[in-house]
Amino acid sequence: MAAKGSKKVIYAALAGNSIIAIIKFAAAAFTGSSAMLSEAIHSVVDTGNQGLLLYGLKRASRPPDKKHPFGYGMELYFWSFVVAILIFAVGAGVSVYEGVQKLLHPHPISDPWINYAVLAAAVAFEFTAWWIAYREFNKTRSGANLIHAVRRSKDPTIFTVLFEDTAALMGLVVAGLGIAAASHLGWQWMDGAASIGIGFILAGTAMLLAYETKGLLIGEAAHPELEVGVREIVSGEASVLHVNELRTMHLGPNDILVALSLDFENSLPAGKVEDTIFALEKAIKTQFPDVTRLFIEVQDQRHHEEALRAEQAATDTNL
Repeated sequence: MAAKGSKKVIYAALAGNSIIAIIKFAAAAFTGSSAMLSEAIHSVVDTGNQGLLLYGLKRASRPPDKKHPFGYGMELYFWSFVVAILIFAVGAGVSVYEGVQKLLHPHPISDPWINYAVLAAAVAFEFTAWWIAYREFNKTRSGANLIHAVRRSKDPTIFTVLFEDTAALMGLVVAGLGIAAASHLGWQWMDGAASIGIGFILAGTAMLLAYETKGLLIGEAAHPELEVGVREIVSGEASVLHVNELRTMHLGPNDILVALSLDFENSLPAGKVEDTIFALEKAIKTQFPDVTRLFIEVQDQRHHEEALRAEQAATDTNL
């Protein structure tokens, strides 16, 4: 997913959550609903998270320098992980705390219809933002189911907003049920229970986001289709006897590092090897534009296997 699509999703969510947060705080102050206050805090956290994602996109777009020769693309993964921590620590923590306080000190909700009107407006805003994120995310699915597509995605900005908006819609439903039960059935404790339920929803969302972004943060391989395609291109060169090793890693959503170790014919002149490497690099980057860095090592297959055995022996010794 290109940065343009990512920013579109984030700006939509940022605008919606900013407006919703103000309205929710006003409704919570007027009616005294803990569930509504938790929802307001939830919207504030989401607004801050979108700001962090935009900051991450800006930082990740910086060009390579001497200190970071491969660029800053992975900084986006770091800020996405920070978002997950904030959802858990602030959003979930405060919601659960507020819910417990309401259970310990219950009080009636005044004018519940104000809460219903705010919740209805919030659903409209959140669903609009969710739909924009879902459409952008859908462009990367390639027929895969939603869960598999999330696991494959290398752009955390899209699925982070999608997860946040899904959690927001679920939280609005829980808040509505809690307020209705407290107002019309006289179950004052349900308002606090709804607030705790919202906290659990946010905690689950935070853990899921942390799990997905962790893999990207520590270095995740490109899709298997890219590896298959690169091997097909290399196998088309008659002078290449064997692919010793092929490693890939995402340095950003559209920034892939590829390292190849190839065994060439021994009788091939050095100039011909250089021409072949140039042709391979051109073909791979043309077919896979996201491959921004490609390193090709020329090594005899036997020597490569010996080096791997020595590396494994050294690893076993250190265990």
